[in-house]
Amino acid sequence: VLLLGVLLWAPWHALHGAPLTELSGDQDFQLFLKRNLEFTRKIRGDVAALQRVVCGTFQLCKEDELQLVRQDLDITQVPMEQCHRRTFQAETCFSQIRAGLRIYHSSLATLQALLPGHAGLVETLQLDMANLSSNIQQQMEDLGLATVTYPTEKQDPLPTFSSRFHHHVGSFFILANFQRFLETAYRALRHLASL
Repeated sequence: VLLLGVLLWAPWHALHGAPLTELSGDQDFQLFLKRNLEFTRKIRGDVAALQRVVCGTFQLCKEDELQLVRQDLDITQVPMEQCHRRTFQAETCFSQIRAGLRIYHSSLATLQALLPGHAGLVETLQLDMANLSSNIQQQMEDLGLATVTYPTEKQDPLPTFSSRFHHHVGSFFILANFQRFLETAYRALRHLASL
């Protein structure tokens, strides 16, 4: 819990005056933040459950032990720099969160093939991600912020793996990266809630 507190505090201690302070008293905006903080927490819990399944099923549990294999994989971390910057802007951060949710939504399909017994959890997670993205888009529209809508029919290409082992390790890293992405999104929402 202490580590989580440090993780939640660290990137924001340097932020002084962030825009949107005029919304700090907006009850609808505060309600949006409260609900979606809870929603993000639930998604993080589901990702952690899938991480435990990958650990238990394939004995892939420690990221540092897999770094050499990672170099052979085409797995990237979704950028979230707009949610970290000293010049934090809710509009660009929300856009990056939505873009990341879309990318991870399609990446999680690799887990369905790998863990057919847990397809229901993956589908629930994908539905929750789509709902979170929709919530953010709706809030951006309500605030009059520019939104980018991605065409739903165009799917991002799924990662390809040269072997079953690479598929296992790739899935491990997709989940690890997604968990970090969610932690950043959670901190950004928490930061806005504290303004």
